[in-house]
Amino acid sequence: MTTQTTTGGHFDLGGDLGVARMGFGAMRLPQSRLDGPANDRGTGLKILRRAVELGVDHIDTAAFYYAQGGPAANEMIRAALAPYPDGLVIATKVGPYRGPDDTHPTGTIPASGLRAEVERNLRELGRDHLDLVYLRPGGLDTPTDEPVGERFAVLAALRDEGVIRHLGLSHVSAAQLAEAQEIAPVAAIQNRFDITKPRDAALLAVCEREEIAYAPYFPLGGFGIPDDERVGAIAARRGATVAQVLLAGLLALSPVMLAIPGTGSPAHLEENLAAAGVVLTPDDLAVLRG
Repeated sequence: MTTQTTTGGHFDLGGDLGVARMGFGAMRLPQSRLDGPANDRGTGLKILRRAVELGVDHIDTAAFYYAQGGPAANEMIRAALAPYPDGLVIATKVGPYRGPDDTHPTGTIPASGLRAEVERNLRELGRDHLDLVYLRPGGLDTPTDEPVGERFAVLAALRDEGVIRHLGLSHVSAAQLAEAQEIAPVAAIQNRFDITKPRDAALLAVCEREEIAYAPYFPLGGFGIPDDERVGAIAARRGATVAQVLLAGLLALSPVMLAIPGTGSPAHLEENLAAAGVVLTPDDLAVLRG
């Protein structure tokens, strides 16, 4: 039986910013669950350094990724990796509002506040520019159909100033993508998607046609690995873990797909990145898609 390598290669964000298709998401560095205790900061620093050692050159973060009374993702990234190695791409997102007592974002930042939020990310990360900034118009889990043009235009102006290199959108519809594209190029989309629930297939097809990166959040299903018999059976056959099959299946699904799994566990980091070596057969992929 023929096999298909699922994970190889790079993708050029915006046509000129090459990244490995397996990256790292920083959301779980400060705490593993929204309502859970803070993770150990020292362990987080080790995870970040090890990720880069293993070839990660794309880290996804946000200023609102922090534990109450504990570490913050941006601060840990700067402490672990600055001065940053050449070629390391750091993506962040702006738009959600998180108050001082909130465990997660509960509102949205108006257009007038976005420049300050970008500057906050610059300051926390210790950068003079940001490689990729996503505008996230909706809340944590509920997409909205609200217009994005006014707020996206603020980021587009910062792009024109050289503060931001590329722009993205998170948690959006095809209509919102089209609206933003009237203002400035969109290099990446970050919506919720995992191989067991490909809920965004139509927008993924748009990204493929227009060579826009698609970097799903919750690529492993969310706060807990999905209990899916199909994935478990494939993992057993391939000598892989369920998480590895989920990641390998994602990358096999589309050439524009970027994986950004996150973790607060060094062992899970190694496991996730090893998914780059998992090979799935066409039959495996048909099962996952069907």
